[in-house]
Amino acid sequence: MLGCSSLAGAAFSSPTAGAGRMGGGGSALRVCAEHRGGINWLSLSPDGQRLLTGSEDGTARLWSTADGQCCALLQGHESYVTFCQLENEAAFTCSADCTIRKWDVLTGQCLQVFRGHTSIVNRILVANNQLFSGSYDRTARAWSVDKGQVSREFRGHRNCVLTLAYSAPWDLPGAPFEEEAAAGGLLVTGSTDGMAKVWQVASGCCHQTLRGHTGAVLCLVLHTPSHTAFTGSTDTTIRAWDILSGEQLRVFREHQGPVICLELVNQHVYSGSADRTAKCWLMDTGERVRTFTAHRRSVSTLKYHAGTCKWPRPSPHRPRLLHPLCHCLSPSRLSPLQIFPGQGLSASLLLLRGPLEPPLPFRMVSTERQRPFPDNSGLNGIAVCFSLSWKNFRGCQSRLEWMAP
Repeated sequence: MLGCSSLAGAAFSSPTAGAGRMGGGGSALRVCAEHRGGINWLSLSPDGQRLLTGSEDGTARLWSTADGQCCALLQGHESYVTFCQLENEAAFTCSADCTIRKWDVLTGQCLQVFRGHTSIVNRILVANNQLFSGSYDRTARAWSVDKGQVSREFRGHRNCVLTLAYSAPWDLPGAPFEEEAAAGGLLVTGSTDGMAKVWQVASGCCHQTLRGHTGAVLCLVLHTPSHTAFTGSTDTTIRAWDILSGEQLRVFREHQGPVICLELVNQHVYSGSADRTAKCWLMDTGERVRTFTAHRRSVSTLKYHAGTCKWPRPSPHRPRLLHPLCHCLSPSRLSPLQIFPGQGLSASLLLLRGPLEPPLPFRMVSTERQRPFPDNSGLNGIAVCFSLSWKNFRGCQSRLEWMAP
């Protein structure tokens, strides 16, 4: 799990250009000085080859994760970029100028402008060849990715729509509504009105309204196999809902500040909060199983990277760093929190014993060679967290990889 306390700043520059200290140590691999405003969002392409940044300066930029070079400047928005999503063949950005744009990732050319919202577009989501958006104009919309036209408008929230999640039709076997209505899947929206709503995409009808939060809904995630939505709010709680029946299933209480971000991994819910902690919960019971307390500011973003911890390019320091790391991770010796001040990493590395079962073996993987890591005995799964911001951490040629048994 990667957690970041700030998304403002730049992504790449040479290590010699004023590499900053993060957490307990380590220096930036690359820092970019090309954006003229803070970075509001980052998106990594599915193939890991490109990084997309959206900025307060009204532009987005595409970067190569191989060498940190800027591949394309995406210019055209008339106000700051609020959110972005990168696919392998196209990039999508939304802005305070009320529009969404689709870009060619190879040329940087704007392919489509999506117009229709009447206020700031907060969030976009590309899924099932559709583009979904949420806005301060209190609506969510579905668009044709290819034509740029609105195919459906979802009205019903009393305040701005902050967050979105989508469940595809094939994730809804046995859903209690007509086959035609299920054909487009379900869209779930969260709003500052304190409610989440479940919409039938094909019809545009509101299927359920999820009431219970006493503050704005800031984030939501879906567990599609169980048709369960998890919402995080300024009321400091996380709530689980059955999106088909609208029933509130359970409430997760322990955060002392607004819940800003959520991530689902292996039957566990990870949450980040303004109380400067991240927490891990059992999805089915709501029991809190772990609290991560290393951050000094709000935890604004979480990312669990499939049990893989990426390392810098080969250097003579890696064996000295990883050999003691192996022993520290032994289940019999691992404390709840180990901090390793990164040698060449972009931030201190926080290694936290995780709840994954059964124990997972691991190995070192490199583009030059692949060999077992020393003492590769089975270990319990771990969560990985960078102490400030993962935006400075780019894809590398070598990594420590946990493999399925």
